[in-house]
Amino acid sequence: GGRSEAEPPLVGHARRQRQHPVLRPGREPPLRHPLQRRGAELRGSLQRPAGACVSARGSVPQVWEGRWRVIPYDVLPDWLKDNDYLLHGHRPPMPSFRACFKSIFRIHTETGNIWTHLLGFVLFLCLGILTMLRPNMYFMAPLQEKVVFGMFFLGAVLCLSFSWLFHTVYCHSEKVSRTFSKLDYSGIALLIMGSFVPWLYYSFYCSPQPRLIYLSIVCVLGISAIIVAQWDRFATPKHRQTRAGVFLGLGLSGVVPTMHFTIAEGFVKATTVGQMGWFFLMAVMYITGAGLYAARIPERFFPGKFDIWFQSHQIFHVLVVAAAFVHFYGVSNLQEFRYGLEGGCTDDSLL
Repeated sequence: GGRSEAEPPLVGHARRQRQHPVLRPGREPPLRHPLQRRGAELRGSLQRPAGACVSARGSVPQVWEGRWRVIPYDVLPDWLKDNDYLLHGHRPPMPSFRACFKSIFRIHTETGNIWTHLLGFVLFLCLGILTMLRPNMYFMAPLQEKVVFGMFFLGAVLCLSFSWLFHTVYCHSEKVSRTFSKLDYSGIALLIMGSFVPWLYYSFYCSPQPRLIYLSIVCVLGISAIIVAQWDRFATPKHRQTRAGVFLGLGLSGVVPTMHFTIAEGFVKATTVGQMGWFFLMAVMYITGAGLYAARIPERFFPGKFDIWFQSHQIFHVLVVAAAFVHFYGVSNLQEFRYGLEGGCTDDSLL
């Protein structure tokens, strides 16, 4: 009649099993009280992100569409930490492209960033196709002018598509995030370069030499910005102001041809026929967006209040799309003016 020596370990093993039940793929862990969620449950979701599990037979990782919840900033891995004023609502790392693309339809910190430029991408793709399909009779030099407009639309479509794709797959893995961030920043430079082409073409229509010089300078500066964007540390939160400064500098290089045009044509002609009012509005939009992005306003003043909507990056995105559309409108007016003159040039006019 004595107790078996093997009994206590079995009792202890049973107790451990009861406290830590084995989770099988597809089964959710038991829900905890919301106040306890930050600890074990959320850290567990980071170690075992949605889209990854290990098969029951052992070693081969299998991709599956696990369920995931948004998590707070402080449990994100370092490579996903970008804006410490956005406290909640972040996606966990999800090493599955399918899971990343399905997250477009979920509410999280990147939802607004994805949709602002996804819709902008569709808008400019449609505008570009319509412009390219316009009958040649509406252009003085159809091939030249369609190439010039095509450069603008190519820059806009690439910028907006790289942007929404980056914000979609940003949480996939550190390598994917880094690769797409380089495409995203290169896209901004391409949009700025593409925007200069039709504006310089029409504003200096009768002055080919300054037009060529300004186009060459913009291309050199734009390619330099793209090269700088390939630097790995360029994408880190520490260099947010550097990024804003590089693209602001590239855009502000347009001040020189603007001054040249305004002095040569006179302020009245520059602001009426030359559409300077629209281009000035475009510049204000870009500069305001870059400034808010660099300073992280408004979330800097209200941490946790703009986690999902109206954060600085979303405002920046909306202003980029609006500024590109204003630019297209101004350039279209210049094109119509040139068509109205039937392509003629006078000795004393740049336009």
